[in-house]
Amino acid sequence: MNATAAYWFVARTRHGAELGVRNRLCALGVENFVPTRRRKATRGRMAEEPLLTCLVFLKTTKAQALDLIHYQGVKADYMFDCATRQMMVVPEKQMEDFIRVFEVSLEEGGLVDKPLSVGEKVRVTQGVLKGVEGYVLELQGKIYVVVSLLNCIFARARVPRAWLEKI
Repeated sequence: MNATAAYWFVARTRHGAELGVRNRLCALGVENFVPTRRRKATRGRMAEEPLLTCLVFLKTTKAQALDLIHYQGVKADYMFDCATRQMMVVPEKQMEDFIRVFEVSLEEGGLVDKPLSVGEKVRVTQGVLKGVEGYVLELQGKIYVVVSLLNCIFARARVPRAWLEKI
């Protein structure tokens, strides 16, 4: 791991603290991502709720990541890769694809409840998801591209079959 390069780290928070941690990171100028959706709350007001409980993704250097936890008051702990015993890092391309899939409306995509059987690897060739790589999935006659983070968190977005090319 390069000391001066920025990486996407996975941080674990208390249940219900995801948005507070996200807001703190934004105030400190740290790039981050928490997948959320808007839902109707009490008295007809809209509320934002996280789709992944207890997880926040942040892009920073390793030194700054440790500084955020120990000295900047960010209430989170980093997840570690058991094999390497290093802080878990999400590859840049996986994180970029994951964020882009969530930019599509949740009616057309969103989290996938369980891991999928292996399908054909595809790349989206048109539209707002152009360049996203994932696997093709067909549910109830609709075509989706499915992306994963570290093969444990999956998201999908609906795309026309004609926009997919086999890799």
